[in-house]
Amino acid sequence: MDFEPQELRTRCEGAGQGHLFQFWGELDQARRARLLRQIADLDLELVGELGGRLNRADESSGTPPELSPPQVFPLQRDAAQATNAAEAIERGKALLEEGRVGYVLVAGGQGSRLGFEGPKGVFPVGPVGDTTLFEWHARRLLAARARHRGPVAWYVMTSAANDEDTRRYFEDKSYFGLEPEDVRFFVQAMLPALDPQGRILMSAKDQLFLAPNGHGGTLSALADSGCLADAGSRGIDFLSYFQVDNPLVRPADPLFLGLHEGAGASMSTKVVAKRDAGEKVGVLGLVDGRLGCIEYSDISPDLREATDEQGQLLFRAGNIAVHILDRAFVEQLTGQGLRLPWHVARKQIPAIDAQGQLTPQEGFKFETFIFDALGFSETSVTLEVDRALEFSPVKNATGEDSAASARRALSGLFAGWVEAVQGDLPPMRDGMVPVEVDPRVAESEADFKRGAPAAPERLAGGFLYR
Repeated sequence: MDFEPQELRTRCEGAGQGHLFQFWGELDQARRARLLRQIADLDLELVGELGGRLNRADESSGTPPELSPPQVFPLQRDAAQATNAAEAIERGKALLEEGRVGYVLVAGGQGSRLGFEGPKGVFPVGPVGDTTLFEWHARRLLAARARHRGPVAWYVMTSAANDEDTRRYFEDKSYFGLEPEDVRFFVQAMLPALDPQGRILMSAKDQLFLAPNGHGGTLSALADSGCLADAGSRGIDFLSYFQVDNPLVRPADPLFLGLHEGAGASMSTKVVAKRDAGEKVGVLGLVDGRLGCIEYSDISPDLREATDEQGQLLFRAGNIAVHILDRAFVEQLTGQGLRLPWHVARKQIPAIDAQGQLTPQEGFKFETFIFDALGFSETSVTLEVDRALEFSPVKNATGEDSAASARRALSGLFAGWVEAVQGDLPPMRDGMVPVEVDPRVAESEADFKRGAPAAPERLAGGFLYR
């Protein structure tokens, strides 16, 4: 695409962003072309709107919102709930068999925090076979296709930083056995960071400082990329949303799908019980009567510690970023621009000053959060699941929520299955019993009892079932 420099310059000056051309005379042809491409992609109207919010960013809303816990479909169920769950599972299986479910994976992150160069999804986290995060998710989808005999459509959101590498990895892995036409990649949008006056910050003389627009941007990216239309053409009515860093996630869960569809919900969420009141995670709850995710810091200490009649925390529904969304609901939210609120984060940002020197500057980043869409859903299901079975994210290099903790969670789960069926386990290694079960073999102890191989592969001193 050709960009007319003077036309773009005039537009920027009219929007109060003329400084983007301050160093134009110092740039060679290639660097000018790069700057023009970035400027041409700007939504200057949105930038102006976001800049106008900065004057209101520190304003208090006055009266604190009224917070209350959500209604949760619990892990421990009474007889009526157990019957409801059994019926929901059958409904969910039917949805999977009919091909009415598509899968949306958020995978825009890099592995830099893990000391790993490349897309986070390429990071190996298997306790025995070095199975990568992408492989865990692909195998769960392959397992769903085999068990329910329904088609799989997988929509993978990447970022500008890892899109090319992610596509190449899937190609090198032959799409893990999925058909290439059933795997579609789409790229998350980026937004410029602004200074306190609403001016776009620049990371170099030929480059804007751009940051991802938040996981809420998944919805607009689905629409803008044509993936939402593709889902409609395939007869997909429900989108299973999950993030790349959790190898235990179960995107094709008949119970969750069946509860969602049976309730006539537009968006639903899985949660895990907080370990304790001090665990710093967002929780689902009602904010002035509307469902959403409440940040840890927004709950007063007394509410954080409050318990119900059974002695459980009132605000215990920890958000694990696993959702079901109706395709029609996403179309409504994105039909005339994304209908989610913007969140503003004040940061010290490395940007060039008026002399062209790179220096830390006060700046603001803008994001949308997908859980804010819950407030637009008239009906929603909040399903509590077992943390040990479904949630062990890989976020940190060491300690809690690290690759090591995820491997321990995986191996502990699988070792329990093997011990229940066969009793024979390999010796402990690195603080865990090295056992790995491919999701295509089993996704539960009951599956494992029905179909486990008689003898596992023995790799690196561990057992691998695949």
